[in-house]
Amino acid sequence: MLKDYRKTLEEYRQNNLDRARLLIKCPDQPGIVAAVSTFLQNHGANILESNQYSEDPVGGTFFIRMEFACPGLTEKKARIEAEFAEIGSRFNMKYEFRYVSSLKKTAIFVSKEPHCLRELLWEWQNGDLMMEISCIISNYEDSRELAESLGIPFYYIPANKEIRNEVEEKQLKILEEHGIELIILARYMQILTPNFVSHYPKQIINIHHSFLPAFIGARPYERAFARGVKLIGATSHYVTNDLDEGPIIEQGVERVNHRDQVQELKKIGKNIERSVLARAVKWHLQDRVIVTGNKTIVFD
Repeated sequence: MLKDYRKTLEEYRQNNLDRARLLIKCPDQPGIVAAVSTFLQNHGANILESNQYSEDPVGGTFFIRMEFACPGLTEKKARIEAEFAEIGSRFNMKYEFRYVSSLKKTAIFVSKEPHCLRELLWEWQNGDLMMEISCIISNYEDSRELAESLGIPFYYIPANKEIRNEVEEKQLKILEEHGIELIILARYMQILTPNFVSHYPKQIINIHHSFLPAFIGARPYERAFARGVKLIGATSHYVTNDLDEGPIIEQGVERVNHRDQVQELKKIGKNIERSVLARAVKWHLQDRVIVTGNKTIVFD
């Protein structure tokens, strides 16, 4: 199965050598779309998808995501990026070119509960999450067999708050060795230090088993049950130094009632967590997310 998937990955790369995405954030003003479109046309590119949003046409911030195809892009991309700098400067843009064939090297962190990991691996094998899963890191041995059955390197590193710095030093070394560009916390139940987070800004995606900002922290289902909530949910967000308060990418909810005990809430919650995390990861991989302050613009 892994061999077939590696073939699928390589076919995807080869089929998308001429495709790229351009993400832009800048002050809103007339002429942005025209300038970018004309630039791409002049370089032989065909725009395949374009999404834009303005916070406020007068003094607000403008966001745009364009996906385009350009024959010979591999040879042209350095010149395209260099020449686009003039437009970027003219409109005071923060921008980035992302190349579709360049799959993100990803590490998945997991603790004891495997449901989110299993969902990610299923979507990955199914061709719906186009990424290189370079390694799985866990503070439990439970997921080793699953990882190794797919030929994914598995690293068991026991962790607790008393040895957190030592643990993160080992983790960062592994991530550097694999050239990791994205970290997914698939129910990894350890708090990351500011030092760790600083190495991967806006590159760590977490799933929180609560509809944030409600029930931040531990034991959210028990606390939700005690409050008699009628909706439970899950939140996927980028990790920052503020616990469970990073920019939100995706959320999901399910209606519950007084008959649902804590175990039922957890079961329902796991299903929400799996789907919410998978969607957030997919949108990140497809370069559909632009972070602005502590919020996100998601062109889903």
